[in-house]
Amino acid sequence: MKRSLGERIFNVFNICLMLFLAAIMLYPYLNQVAISFNEGMDTALGGITLWPRKFTMQNYLTVFSDEALLGGAIVSVSRVLLEIVLSIAIIFSAAYGLTRKNLPYRRGLTLYLMIPAYVAAGVIPTYIMYRYLGLINNYWVYIVPKMFVFYNMVIVRSFLQELPDSIEESAKIDGAGDAYIMVKIAFPLCKPVIATIALWTAVGAWNDWTTTLYYITEPDLYTLQYLMMKLIKESEVAQKMAAEAAVTGSEGASFIPTSESIKSATLIVTTLPIIMVYPFLQKYFVSGVTLGAVKG
Repeated sequence: MKRSLGERIFNVFNICLMLFLAAIMLYPYLNQVAISFNEGMDTALGGITLWPRKFTMQNYLTVFSDEALLGGAIVSVSRVLLEIVLSIAIIFSAAYGLTRKNLPYRRGLTLYLMIPAYVAAGVIPTYIMYRYLGLINNYWVYIVPKMFVFYNMVIVRSFLQELPDSIEESAKIDGAGDAYIMVKIAFPLCKPVIATIALWTAVGAWNDWTTTLYYITEPDLYTLQYLMMKLIKESEVAQKMAAEAAVTGSEGASFIPTSESIKSATLIVTTLPIIMVYPFLQKYFVSGVTLGAVKG
């Protein structure tokens, strides 16, 4: 079809706007990638844009020189996978149950589950509760408190309510029970919203380091994010070493990592897994948020 002048002008403006927004969003990350591959002392001079002036891998070697990072990575990855599986199982089961019209006290149960989502106890009462539950210095402190999120349950419930009643009625005529309908029929139909919840859960679990800070003191249970946070704090020592080397003019001073270069390398290491996974879940993410939107 031949487009009018106004439509062509709009398309050109829209493309330029999208390219501008993409550049704004990509530049900070690409800048950090360039800094992470640039020599520390040269980075301190500033002026790094999208390409390192003096390429080096020393920043990443410094990040991965800590042997505890491998154990932290194992803890983080296992935590993310286990939390995704258990949270989806519990959230979907709760959402499906609350969509049953014959469930007694359905509104009261929803209100009961809603209260903790808006009223938080605070760190100290939570710590005391976890201590009595035996979750302090326990791997399950990463999993058990995060298995049920009320907001995620509401999203899944709203999606389930959009499914035609005729599907369930046809299944019951064929002799299917509620458990069979939930697992074999409803769950596959909820693939978009399930992928959305899985993505939210994975991002939250992967980025979380405060749980380790508050409730874990055993080094074997440290997550990768907590170790990275400690590394960023301790990189101030490397910055002092670089400053002393620059003042004394010692040979190889430019190869000493600085605080800024360590932070950039740490940022890339911690965000890269999520960035690699997100494109594969994007189509489910968009459709899941749209179709599972909370209605008033």
